[in-house]
Amino acid sequence: MEFTGVYHKTSEQMSYPYNENQLIVNIKTGYDVKRVFIHYGDPFDAGILGGKEKWTGKREEICYKKRLKHQLWWTTTLEPPYKRCKYYFELQTDKETWYYFEDGFLTEEQLHMDGRMLQCFIVPWMNPADLNRTPEWVNDTVWYQIFPDRFCNGTPEKNTEDILPWRTGPVTNRERYGGNLSGICQKLDYLKELGINGIYLNPIMEAESNHKYDTTDYEKIDPAFGDEKEFALLVKEAHDHGIRVMVDAVFNHCGPKFAPWLDVQEKGRASEYAEWFMINDWSDLKKKADTRDGRFYSFAFADGMPKLNTNNEKVQEYFCNLCESWIRDYDIDGIRFDVGNEISHSFLKKMRERVKKLKPDIYLLGEIWHDASQWLMGDEYDSVMNYPLMSGIHDFFIDKAMTKQDFEYTVNHCYTMYMQQCNNVLFNLLDSHDTERLMNRFHDLDIFYQQLSVLFTMPGSPCIYYGTEIAMEGGHDPDCRRCMPWQELDSEENRQRTAEMKKLIFLRKQEPSFRSLHFHFPGKYQEKRCVEYIKLDEQNQKTEVLLNCSEDSIKVEEQGEILFARGYMNGSLAKNGTLIRKI
Repeated sequence: MEFTGVYHKTSEQMSYPYNENQLIVNIKTGYDVKRVFIHYGDPFDAGILGGKEKWTGKREEICYKKRLKHQLWWTTTLEPPYKRCKYYFELQTDKETWYYFEDGFLTEEQLHMDGRMLQCFIVPWMNPADLNRTPEWVNDTVWYQIFPDRFCNGTPEKNTEDILPWRTGPVTNRERYGGNLSGICQKLDYLKELGINGIYLNPIMEAESNHKYDTTDYEKIDPAFGDEKEFALLVKEAHDHGIRVMVDAVFNHCGPKFAPWLDVQEKGRASEYAEWFMINDWSDLKKKADTRDGRFYSFAFADGMPKLNTNNEKVQEYFCNLCESWIRDYDIDGIRFDVGNEISHSFLKKMRERVKKLKPDIYLLGEIWHDASQWLMGDEYDSVMNYPLMSGIHDFFIDKAMTKQDFEYTVNHCYTMYMQQCNNVLFNLLDSHDTERLMNRFHDLDIFYQQLSVLFTMPGSPCIYYGTEIAMEGGHDPDCRRCMPWQELDSEENRQRTAEMKKLIFLRKQEPSFRSLHFHFPGKYQEKRCVEYIKLDEQNQKTEVLLNCSEDSIKVEEQGEILFARGYMNGSLAKNGTLIRKI
């Protein structure tokens, strides 16, 4: 047996309570392992520990597995009656059987050796207070990300001289086009008709730039967007439309005109805010390096904005109070933490405790582009932006050498990194204000809808970037932040595109299998780049997703109820075709 391929521990995403009654247990093995059994039971079934008890446990086969690039991921769900569990594994290859314990592998002879002390895996207590709880509503949400300056100008009569005329085409970060909260409010009917029930807003607090990630005043709505009353009205109106609102929290760094930072610049180490910032070199504090826009470059943050010290208790208290006020004053539903992997763990733990007391089902989302396991243990973020899934999908479509097995490995990897309750509320996206727009990558509508079909059928919570409903184009940041072309939405082309998006959103909300955590890749079709997977709901109803990513049409068995299709006719799925159906 390939012993090096076997791995399990009673922590993180390997062994954890899914809810008050169910314990999820996962184990990795090599491909040589053909069957896995778990022997489990209450630790005290045979008496108290330390006596002459002979504990055996119940033997049960683990049937569910996901294929990874070099390993298999086996998973089972147990229901320990007393909320505690003791277990070990039985691993079978074609020729061998081994028993896997916390301290290693045993043969059957060693397992039954009289008097041997067996070091089983132990879950001592599924403490309800330690359960990783995520807000259930998020899985039912279809998000719509809005970059406020470029979405809609609701008060053009108030334009100042620095606001440019609304336009289509390329943009930079230097212009302002006047998009504001009033404009968003005016488009709530449009969003509801599209099927959207969640808005993610890029920063709206006072800042110098048009992107507002260089905060000047965290307690004030930027006047370019409106005021506090207008934001409160937007949230209320959104809620009346059945739409939740998530705001962007920029707590890793601030703008160069944030009042505490100005005080530090003036007074140096004597400032009462001296410990609020991560300053590498105090002697260089007032120097200006070669800058593009007059910002300072002598601090820890690479983009020139002062980096906040989120280890500092006063900084933590300031931002905890701030988020509590956002909940009390505006009734927001979620907070997205910018540069979420650089904010201290101690701060995030304190923040979660504080805001969850005020609003237990508030959604705490971290911007993390890599494996975020250490932030998703139930005491910091509820979930993270699923950039690994975005990049995996993109790479498969751009790299024609990748096979459907590579696609399967990539998707399975994304959904074996975290606990299921986190997978259920992952923030899934294909583009954002930080990336090239989806349509820009291939300039092919069929591939565009293939990727969206994956987005809307994966576990988690899908998000579309404003304008994606009409396949809006845009290059890398900042060109991905173009103005929403409202005057063009009524064209025949854009009506057709919007209709396709509405279909996918409707299906996502209507079909439980689309939202389900359960999926597998059957491998029924021989074509190397015909992606196929089955989604199952809680009643074991099946939805089949087929994506023909090969160069030729493929024959498809005619069966089931077609839910969404492009390039499919009479049992033939064209190149870059999509077929989603109940089977």
